[in-house]
Amino acid sequence: MTDLFASLSFSSGAVMTNRFMLAPLTNQQSHADGTLSEEEERWLGLRAQGGFGAVMTAAAFVNPEGRGFDGQLGVHDDICLPGLIRAADTIRAANSLSLLQLHHGGARAAMSTGLPRVAPSEDPEFGAVAMTQGQVEAMIEDFISAAERAERAGFDGVELHGAHTYLLCAFLSAQMNQRTDCFGGSLDNRAKPIRAIIDGVRKRCGPQFTLGLRLSGERMGLQMADVLTLSEQLMQEGGLDFLDLSLWDVFKDPVEAAYQGKPLIAWFAELDRAKTRLGVAGQVRSGATAQACLDAGADFVLIGRAAIANHDFPRRVREAADYGMPTLPLSRAHLLEQAVSPTFLAYLEADFPGFVEGE
Repeated sequence: MTDLFASLSFSSGAVMTNRFMLAPLTNQQSHADGTLSEEEERWLGLRAQGGFGAVMTAAAFVNPEGRGFDGQLGVHDDICLPGLIRAADTIRAANSLSLLQLHHGGARAAMSTGLPRVAPSEDPEFGAVAMTQGQVEAMIEDFISAAERAERAGFDGVELHGAHTYLLCAFLSAQMNQRTDCFGGSLDNRAKPIRAIIDGVRKRCGPQFTLGLRLSGERMGLQMADVLTLSEQLMQEGGLDFLDLSLWDVFKDPVEAAYQGKPLIAWFAELDRAKTRLGVAGQVRSGATAQACLDAGADFVLIGRAAIANHDFPRRVREAADYGMPTLPLSRAHLLEQAVSPTFLAYLEADFPGFVEGE
């Protein structure tokens, strides 16, 4: 049985002091141009001080057309470097691993960008146009350049956002990706953008730079057989330091009938992962559940809503192994104490009914 407070090393040489990673949580706290705000810096710093072995930023857009929401952090331009440097320094000062999540909204990009929405194939529902091959290649370069910028800012590593129907996830989906060129058709072709980004980051960032990938385990236009196959392939290929699986509920049965009878986490934990570390996210809101994830074979857990509720969730679990997230709804006063800014608070009230008291 692995202790939640045992250290965890990655192939890059980076070390988490424990098995708790802050999940990349949308919060809309950054400035309109993508630069870091004081509120976002405080949010990240308080989680690092609260005992998270690794702190990951909210999704950061790699080019303007890919900005997914207003108030999103950017990593698309050197204008973002001063703030990114501050964020990395703030996290490191608390002895936490600093990670920046790289993101392109694809068909779900914010309308306020004023730019056309793009997707692997035409998507009438979101008004997105199919990308040309040249645009796909440019997008791959945007991700790689963003990783280089994160390294220059002093981050220990980056995570590629390949989940939740955003652009990289959409390429993986045989449902959303109807292309007939080298980026469509077979699973290998649909995964080419992700593999090209991994290869590019490995070639252009130092060997000590940590690289992860977030994938959805099911739904999101994906077939679970494809996700299982690709997950095992990528872990064995050795380009990634970790795979982060967004499962929504780690211990529920899969949606697809052929995979029911065994919880989601079990299907992925049994894969041959070589030296790649496996993290899981989804309803991990207590020390007991976090420990159960490690007992089921995960290497670490990503904490989302429980980290909003308590900036020091890991420290509380260390003090009481059965500690759990407080009962919802949470008061505004409590959330403000947890460095949830008024902007973030408004987002929670609008998008997560029942999270904030008296909404």
